[in-house]
Amino acid sequence: MNITPLVWIITIAVTIAFFVWEFFAHVRKPHEPTVGESARWSTFYIGLALLFGVGVGVVSGWTYGGEYFAGYLTEKALSIDNLFVFLIVMTGFAVPKIYQQKVLMIGIVIALIMRGAFIAVGAALIENFSWVFYLFGALLLFLAYRQAFAHGESNPADGRFMRLVRRVLPVSDEYNGDKLTVVKDGRRFVTPMLLVIVAIGFIDLVFAVDSIPAIYGLTQEAYLVFTANAFALMGLRQLYFLIGGLLERLVYLAQGLAVILAFIGVKLLIHALHKNELPFINGGEHVTIIPEIPIWLSLVVIAATIAVATIASLAKTRRDRLAVEPHDVA
Repeated sequence: MNITPLVWIITIAVTIAFFVWEFFAHVRKPHEPTVGESARWSTFYIGLALLFGVGVGVVSGWTYGGEYFAGYLTEKALSIDNLFVFLIVMTGFAVPKIYQQKVLMIGIVIALIMRGAFIAVGAALIENFSWVFYLFGALLLFLAYRQAFAHGESNPADGRFMRLVRRVLPVSDEYNGDKLTVVKDGRRFVTPMLLVIVAIGFIDLVFAVDSIPAIYGLTQEAYLVFTANAFALMGLRQLYFLIGGLLERLVYLAQGLAVILAFIGVKLLIHALHKNELPFINGGEHVTIIPEIPIWLSLVVIAATIAVATIASLAKTRRDRLAVEPHDVA
């Protein structure tokens, strides 16, 4: 793709404008969004993302269009997993529902900034060091293992990182509206709201490590990586309130994401072999015995995995619910 600096500037400016508008139109005044409001805006942002992908396919070719859609699906799935952890944090800190929008908005903006930085670093590494594909592939296989076997074992609100923050900062016992600090008896304390934002920011850093290598396994176009991430994060706040109850029912989401990350990890390792320049592997020559995985197959595997994980999760939670319900006595 030939993306000019002007296109980059316009894309980033429009992305920032969306988030600024969201803050002043929806988040500035504390309230809990209705299901109807959340559904309308979630539909709008998903439709906008799909329309952008069609535009990429028409303008730049469907190879790039397919890469965008595969990247968007992967980032959206990872973002929903991110929402699940956000839900745990909100519950752990007992954040009042009318203030959860603000916390989510700040968390999403932090996520976009961190992912933007990782995208820039990743693009520079890929352009200058082909061996980085080995590193990304191995990292994704490790992350896939962690997703499959270590998901949801601890509460981020009470983890070691947050205990360290509490020892460093004087923390008040209760919320004071949506303020981050409060003065008591002449001494300034931070409120639990600030701790929530710190926890969300730390979680965003961890998820950026997951998501950026994953999408670079689907496309090496930095522009597609950025836009897929931006569209995956847009509407995430509304999606949180729309499927809040559903999140707890997606019991196989971690395993589904593990399959996706492992698949992309293998794809990256195969690509690394095709680009190989390391002297201790095949004498520094390319290894092309195994064909590269085409983008259409990546798209099918990702979409099918998300669908199977969702259907299996809902089926299991339904069976579990029926099993504990008291049976009618004749």
